[in-house]
Amino acid sequence: MRFGIIGAGPIGSNISKKLVKNGHDVKIADARGIERLEGKEVTGTPVSVEDVITNIDVLIIAIPFHALPSIRNVVDKVGEEVVVVDTSNYYPFRDNKIEEIENGMVESVWVFKQLSRPIIKAFNNLLAFTLENEGTPEGTSGRIAIAIAGNDQSQKQIIMDVVNELGFDAVDSGSLSDSWRQQPGTPAYCTELTKDELTIALKKANKEKAPLLRDKVMERFAELLAEKKEVAFSHRDVVNLNKEIYNS
Repeated sequence: MRFGIIGAGPIGSNISKKLVKNGHDVKIADARGIERLEGKEVTGTPVSVEDVITNIDVLIIAIPFHALPSIRNVVDKVGEEVVVVDTSNYYPFRDNKIEEIENGMVESVWVFKQLSRPIIKAFNNLLAFTLENEGTPEGTSGRIAIAIAGNDQSQKQIIMDVVNELGFDAVDSGSLSDSWRQQPGTPAYCTELTKDELTIALKKANKEKAPLLRDKVMERFAELLAEKKEVAFSHRDVVNLNKEIYNS
């Protein structure tokens, strides 16, 4: 398949690396300009953001949440047949408060409105480290699962197949309006669950509590940093803290 990726951060770069390893044709771009990729170690063909959307089957958008409206003019030119994937997560401390979301709009519904384009929500409920290092062959006991939401079942199935190929089980988490169940603050978010566990976690999600628990995790990390006087969280520390608080 032919993939275009906008965003060369940890998520975009790791997806690109795995896709290339599996024999796919991958172009990768930085939304701020191709010069931003100079000297950066990326797998895939570095191109401009204008070129990344041409002759592709799937477009994966892996840029910070607050930057998504800035690529509307690019996404407007993407062919209707292309599956567009949103990997983003909303954090008010980083993205500034967005009133519609603060008032209850589902994050990916907001993204859909900004881009005016059907999207599939995927790759947002796992850490970059997990994506890079924790994939396993299909059928492996304890295989980690990824939640995928969207309104077009055929497009969603394409991405579920890609997720499986990259080393993770895929769980259909419902429509785009249901994608809040895999947002920060929910039991499904960055807790490294199996397919059965993730299915249960998605059902357990509490929409009202999620923003409070999301912020509680960030506050706890700040407290731990203050105590340690250093940035020294292991991958397992992050997963365990997420599990502890998001299941409270």
